[in-house]
Amino acid sequence: MNKKLLVDYSIEELAQVLDGQPKFRAEQLFKWLSKGAAFEEMKNLPKPLIERLADGYLAQGAEIAKEFKSAIDGTVKYLYKLADGNMIEGVLMKYKYGNTLCVSTQVGCRMNCAFCASGLDGLIRNLSAGEILGQVIAVNRRNFVDGERGVTNIVLMGSGEPLDNYENVCKFLTLVSDERGLNISKRNISLSTCGLCDKIIKLADDGYSPTLTISLHAPNDELRKQIMPIAKKYTIADIIKAVKYYFDKTGRRIIFEYSMIAGKNDSEACARELAKAVKGLPCHINLIPLNFVKERGLDGSNKKNVYRFMAELEKQGISVTVRRSMGSDIEGACGQLRRKVLKDEND
Repeated sequence: MNKKLLVDYSIEELAQVLDGQPKFRAEQLFKWLSKGAAFEEMKNLPKPLIERLADGYLAQGAEIAKEFKSAIDGTVKYLYKLADGNMIEGVLMKYKYGNTLCVSTQVGCRMNCAFCASGLDGLIRNLSAGEILGQVIAVNRRNFVDGERGVTNIVLMGSGEPLDNYENVCKFLTLVSDERGLNISKRNISLSTCGLCDKIIKLADDGYSPTLTISLHAPNDELRKQIMPIAKKYTIADIIKAVKYYFDKTGRRIIFEYSMIAGKNDSEACARELAKAVKGLPCHINLIPLNFVKERGLDGSNKKNVYRFMAELEKQGISVTVRRSMGSDIEGACGQLRRKVLKDEND
């Protein structure tokens, strides 16, 4: 029998699962699940109820199987095992303002961007809301110290395209921000997308307002098509129109991610063209020195070119920073997450 995940459910849905129990039981169960508790740890629930739940359900959505700590910056990469045996990765980055967890939304990815490891195996399947939430719960539990959360900020930037798994990602946003559970504000959550314009508009219309991060990586459509297959469906003009709509609905400034690829998109002319494309939009550009992925065969821009590009954007009046690369020695940096351990074990 395939057991369902209780962590997939809201308090209201748990109340239906607990049909016949007092109303407060659902909130008790939800709080235990949010703490990463196993059934045997739920001491204030009746034993017969625990036995019934354990017979038909799994409590948690993701189990930490391994962790790898960077010797350079203390970043930790987690390998999670899912109930069906699939594995996904995530990364915890520690900053002065708190701990940011990079979360996966799919096993694999079908976007197949030219610089990214996540799409090497294609899309295996979507993660459920509880499997996405389970990553946060597991890492929060492991790093919870003296009443302080182990995870304070979330970036949906791991394996997968979040808006390609729209319904489950939206439910995750609702569950993770529930004040009766982890209570992580949507303002502390960033959602990264390669630009699924219809879903960006739907996200705003449905009342969600995470910080929207657009993987742009090129200043024009011709070059973007060489780097990102999704550009054959959505133009940069389409993306600008969608994010303007998102800003008007949510008031949230847009972030553009731009991976710097040597000899491809890192010229001063590209910087001027990029500035022209986003001019007038309330936005910020993150420049990302490309992280090496063996199978992709692309080299990152050197430091001199990155900062020359940045200076040109600033000259054009664009808000811009160079993102600090973290976790590259454990293949936990941007663009490096994959199903590598699972694949190696099966070879």
